[in-house]
Amino acid sequence: MLRTRGAWTFLLPGFAARQPFAMLTLSIVLLVQHTTGSYGAAGATAAVTGVSMALFAPYSGRLADRHGQRAVLVPGVLMHALAGLTLTALALAHAPLWALFAAAVPTGASVPQVGPMVRARWGVMLKDSPLMSTAAAFESVTDELTFVVGPLLATALCTTVAPAAGLLTEAVLTLAGGLLFAAQKHTQPAVTAEAHARVAHASALRVPGVRVLMVTFLGIGSVFGGMQVSLAAFTESIGEPGLNGVLYGIFAAGNMLSGVVCGAVAWKASPQRRLVLGYAALALTASALWTAHSAAVLAVLGLLVGMCIAPALITGYTLVESLVPAGARTEAFTWLTGAVALGQAAAVTVAGQLEDRLWGGAGFLVPLAGTVLALATLVALRSRLDARPRARTVARGVGHRAPVSVD
Repeated sequence: MLRTRGAWTFLLPGFAARQPFAMLTLSIVLLVQHTTGSYGAAGATAAVTGVSMALFAPYSGRLADRHGQRAVLVPGVLMHALAGLTLTALALAHAPLWALFAAAVPTGASVPQVGPMVRARWGVMLKDSPLMSTAAAFESVTDELTFVVGPLLATALCTTVAPAAGLLTEAVLTLAGGLLFAAQKHTQPAVTAEAHARVAHASALRVPGVRVLMVTFLGIGSVFGGMQVSLAAFTESIGEPGLNGVLYGIFAAGNMLSGVVCGAVAWKASPQRRLVLGYAALALTASALWTAHSAAVLAVLGLLVGMCIAPALITGYTLVESLVPAGARTEAFTWLTGAVALGQAAAVTVAGQLEDRLWGGAGFLVPLAGTVLALATLVALRSRLDARPRARTVARGVGHRAPVSVD
């Protein structure tokens, strides 16, 4: 797969441009908590960013399908860098919470959707190839590698350099990586007049299976958000704030390693069945997080939770290939990415409030609730994940005779 012509030209800058997704929430939490002394305020600010990204990401993906990735990405990364610098300046100036919220909205809305754009490029370059499942696994591993590097980098910068260093570095990486990725015009999906018209009148959200996957990914986002706040609060409570990045890195490393295994295995079970079973394992392991009372136990549980996330993510993204037409896949991928961000935003908010008002570690109840509710929805609506034949058309508004068989 990696020998595909032109692959490395968008993979390397794409990796740099993906770091903001892994660094942004944690960098905001650490900066705002430092300037306000409240995990609730920090979580709420990060949540506004996440909600904004979740709402605007699908619109960004739809525009990319319609007008091309470069046309959306260049102004987006410029806006994100400017908004991130503004949010940093306001936090350091001890601006009121409403001002931080106002700056968090454009910061989240302009987060570049590089992961979905890379997946869309693979879909074009490997069209009808058996390597598509390998590409889906590779992209999940790449995502999780950013969640190994990103939190470690953000924590190290915020705790050893300056509280604002994480957010400033995130803005620089977004600008540099995003512009380099946008410059690779020859690998981006072409926008034809037919595709332009189809995207203008269709939405990936109309596919029932995409809506089910969104709920599933909301639960995954609750794990990410709940662990980010709860791990930060836990490590501070034991006097070892530097362990935050290490513990989160262990969690992400488990995610990455299981992604490698998923990409190497030739699965015989259907992706629908794999998703249900894998998600059940995720809910089971996430339910045990709140019982941990030491860093060692939390590291083991975090590793197990991480190992259960990658199979669910990979299978979900793989199902998009069979559920959604090629011309709307960037939008579909951004709906799923946005669902993760929305779940993460809600989890950060609730977990922050729980950590401030209840006992230490109460924030770990958020991944428990999020995954259990999402699993119940997935089990109840799993039949909607079956791909429908695309050749079938339905006429509307015209009275046709009933079809008859002809020898």
